[in-house]
Amino acid sequence: MRIVDIAVKRPVAVSMFTFAVLLFGMVSLGRLSVNLLPDLSYPTLTIRTDYDGAAPGEVEQLVSKPIEEAIGVVKGVRKVTSTSRAGQSDVVLSFAWGTDMDFASLEVREKLDVLQLPLDIEKPRLLRFNPSLDPVIKLGLTAQSDTSSLSVAQMKRLRLYAEQQVKRALESVEGVAAVRVGGGLENEIHILIDQQKASQLSIPITRIIDRVSAENINAAGGRIDNAAQAFLVRTLNQFETLSDIENLFIGRFEGKNIQLKDIATVESAYKDRDVVTRFNGNEGIEIAIYKEGDANAVNVAQKVASRLNEVNNNLPSNYTLSEVYDQSVFIKQAIDNVKSAAVMGGILAMLVLYLFLKDFWATVIISVSIPVSVIATFNLMYANDISLNMMSLGGIALAVGLLVDNSIVVLENIDRHKKLKMAGSDNATASEKTTVEATETEASAASEGTKEVSGAIVASTLTTMAVFVPLIFVEGIAGQLFKDQALTVSFALAASLVVALTLIPAMAHKKKKQQLDHEEVFTTPAPTPPTSMFGKVMYYITLPIRWVFRVIFVFLPAALVTLVIGAWHIVSKLLSVAFKPLIWVFNKAFDLLASAYEKLLRISLRAKALVLAIAFVLAAGAVLLIPRLGMELIPTLSQGEFSVEVTLPAGSPLARTDAIISELAAVAVNNNDGGETKVLRTYAMSGTGSLISAAPNQGGDHWGRLNIVMQPTATAGDMDDVKRALRDYLAFKPQVQATFSEPELFSFASPIQIEIAGYDLNQLQQYGDAIATKLASYSNFADVTTSIRDGNPELKIAFHHAKLARLELDASTVSQLIAAKVGGRVATQYSVEDRKVDVLVRTQENQRDDIASVRAIVVNPGSAQPIPLSAVADVYMSVGPSEITRVGQQRVALVSANLAKGKLDEAVAVANKVIAETQLPLSLSAEVTGQSEDMQSSFRSLQFALALAVFMVYLVMASQFESLLHPLLILFAVPLAGAGSVYGLWLTNTPLNVVVFIGLIMLCGIVVNNAIVLVDRINQLRRQGVEKDTAILDAAKTRLRPIVMTTLTTVLGLLPMAFGLGEGAEIRTPMAITVIYGLLFASLLTLILLPVLYSLFDVKKTAPVKDNSRENVGFGDKEAMPKGGVL
Repeated sequence: MRIVDIAVKRPVAVSMFTFAVLLFGMVSLGRLSVNLLPDLSYPTLTIRTDYDGAAPGEVEQLVSKPIEEAIGVVKGVRKVTSTSRAGQSDVVLSFAWGTDMDFASLEVREKLDVLQLPLDIEKPRLLRFNPSLDPVIKLGLTAQSDTSSLSVAQMKRLRLYAEQQVKRALESVEGVAAVRVGGGLENEIHILIDQQKASQLSIPITRIIDRVSAENINAAGGRIDNAAQAFLVRTLNQFETLSDIENLFIGRFEGKNIQLKDIATVESAYKDRDVVTRFNGNEGIEIAIYKEGDANAVNVAQKVASRLNEVNNNLPSNYTLSEVYDQSVFIKQAIDNVKSAAVMGGILAMLVLYLFLKDFWATVIISVSIPVSVIATFNLMYANDISLNMMSLGGIALAVGLLVDNSIVVLENIDRHKKLKMAGSDNATASEKTTVEATETEASAASEGTKEVSGAIVASTLTTMAVFVPLIFVEGIAGQLFKDQALTVSFALAASLVVALTLIPAMAHKKKKQQLDHEEVFTTPAPTPPTSMFGKVMYYITLPIRWVFRVIFVFLPAALVTLVIGAWHIVSKLLSVAFKPLIWVFNKAFDLLASAYEKLLRISLRAKALVLAIAFVLAAGAVLLIPRLGMELIPTLSQGEFSVEVTLPAGSPLARTDAIISELAAVAVNNNDGGETKVLRTYAMSGTGSLISAAPNQGGDHWGRLNIVMQPTATAGDMDDVKRALRDYLAFKPQVQATFSEPELFSFASPIQIEIAGYDLNQLQQYGDAIATKLASYSNFADVTTSIRDGNPELKIAFHHAKLARLELDASTVSQLIAAKVGGRVATQYSVEDRKVDVLVRTQENQRDDIASVRAIVVNPGSAQPIPLSAVADVYMSVGPSEITRVGQQRVALVSANLAKGKLDEAVAVANKVIAETQLPLSLSAEVTGQSEDMQSSFRSLQFALALAVFMVYLVMASQFESLLHPLLILFAVPLAGAGSVYGLWLTNTPLNVVVFIGLIMLCGIVVNNAIVLVDRINQLRRQGVEKDTAILDAAKTRLRPIVMTTLTTVLGLLPMAFGLGEGAEIRTPMAITVIYGLLFASLLTLILLPVLYSLFDVKKTAPVKDNSRENVGFGDKEAMPKGGVL
């Protein structure tokens, strides 16, 4: 390969190119964004439509069904689910993974724009779920009070301070997209109408609303131009005080002007509460900070923290602004742990190299491929817009042990060629062994040794990279999640291949020239003075300048080089002394291994049937063990916190929900076993008025969530203790449904979900409750809930249309009148400084707080004879369903459950058993969905990708070897690796999941590398005319050391990841375990099984002998090894 010759002949050019790559790599590293996960575009859209005052049945018929029918034809939609509850509809669209969600959103919006919904229904909103859109930081603003709780005025001031001071200060921070304020009390002006007085004066509420709206206005009156001056005309009539509103003229009655204060009370109040937020039990204001889409989460958090210092300095003395959640903390810890694992893996790999090579410089030559390849990878990551996240850095950490493989093979072969040339030059005379000839010998060995194995390392690198190609066909979360990891591993391996073919031979050749080069610098003679007079004059005039330049640019660099080389030799000697006992033990152990391997291989070649039988038994044992591993979708990423979502009976007031949540928080904090509390902080939210969520199961005053953050020193057992205490408390609250969950980044479906499809809601509720009861009786499940429960108590009004017609009224007008009197209507906005406060008009509370008051509502205000609502309608209480869920335009009852113990596949089997035991009527059907459905879909895609990866590896190897047989022999390493992985997963109690499958796919490309090197060497010897069995034995001898070296460096490079320490380890550990056990198992068996298979199936004749001068360097051949090590 010409690139190798250029690298050997021009080491300075190679060095400069390497420095340029490193420079640009560091620049790229500084510009890479830092996030927890790759940019996950979840293929779901939620269409949320508000229909105030409507019951679930009306919402289903008037909103959900029309939307389902309209968007069901959108391209790429795989599943349509709707949830209709009181006052709200959620239609969830599930698309195929890989769908461009921006275009999908546009198409959905087009369908919604032409959809005709009733006029009193608000315009549908389109919501998207994306973890990257979650708040980066959540803050809690609380205030100290002399009483146990804050007064209304204090809560209003607290909310106002959060909006005017804190929010505005944080919105200007670079990288912050939005700041949302929730909780507390929001100012509102209330105009409370006395219905009796208004009726006596014949003033309907609609006229009051219109008058308030019309009178609160500033308008432009035009422009006047005259000879002396031009000025604008304005009419100023906006309300400036509450008195202005009270003194507003509403109309006339019997010749008298009627003011608003004559029939209503005007007061500064607050909006109806729909959410209560608490921090460590104290009510306060939530401030959520969202970052811009492409902003660096860690940098944004740092800038926000800096701005918060300024905000805290100006904070009132009785106010406290505390951090509730900071996503950047977990990101930094997770990424730092990945970095530490990569560095530790690199150090362990270097230690293995030193033990094998016994030469400090040789170790450095190979080890340099790690930082150079990693930094070069940053360039490619920046070019492909890949951020630094757990998955991309995990790919780099995974590749650390692989990056030295190519360099090991190259340097090992260069060393072998040097020994051959040294042995060939032993017969030369001393005068013939000049420095120039020695240098040429070094260059020739570096060039020939690299080119000889270039084909093998290119093939092995391509096979490893080829296994990632099938990942583009993987559906589900796996394809999105591991794309960055696949690309970073491929980039790093490609960089390591270039390093092995250029930098490694250049450095291996350069070593012998270092001493010569720096000696020549000191012995270079000074220039001879010129003979001409002018030349002599200029020579002596410029002599001082030339000496200065010579000292600066020649002697000082030479002295520095000498100092570095001297330090280098000292360090090398010190390491040699320090590691001498360990090296001696290691050499003895390796010699024993080499000797044992040689004997075992000879026996195996004579007992081929026995070897094949043992391999078959081991593989079959692994297959039988697979069902015992268990299955799950993806490991839960523990962040040291969990949440409890509670649902009270529909219709429960917000205060009741808040009380239950507060009691749960107290139980969690007091669970201390007589010592310090295990809980660091709690954050509670009752009601969902301020919740920005696309989850359809979160809504209403009867819903609440408690987030519990554990102490940094708390263990998983401590978290289980707190959960157990909360469940024990909830056992005494049978009307409260609770669901425990940990932060879920990869799937928001319940682990187990049973869909019962039908039409009759009573039947769905009956059999849903029956299945839920049976599930709860099994220890596998916890937090079993059903979607169909008794809903909000409804006050239904059924009009008598004939009576309405006789009174010249219509249902629409009367309905709007009732809505205005009971719910109220915002007539205008009141200006306070630079803020706008809503002005709400409705009847007084004592005239709308019970059924009798509603029945007494006058439906014909302004008439001489007032007529109550009860005269034209039946008003009665009823209870409807809490919500109606539809899947595929069919009503369903959803029974959801979490896993209490065991694996997901075991729970699915139990759920299917429960369904089979339940005698469902013909009108109903049931099936298991939830995470199990996602798991099955992902596993099918990954199994296809695994098979395709094996085929891609075969294609690459067949192209390299120009043979169809040899790649098949090498592929026997793949099932052996799979067997080793299964044994490793069983020993470590790790279930099959998406991460394990990705590890198996990677293993397909890694495990064949050693076999490629071995078969390639056998083929080289066969082409030289060596007999088959002799070639097998000799190739095994010469390739044992590089195979063991590459295996150990890869394994030790992954070892820190396999320990499962630190944040985010749940995602890294299963992959590391899969690769480590699979590679070790396959390497051990490949060294025996592959030679046996080659001997059995390769029947081609040996080529004529062209050159019998082959190396005799093998096991324990110490005379062929230089005393200093490899080089």
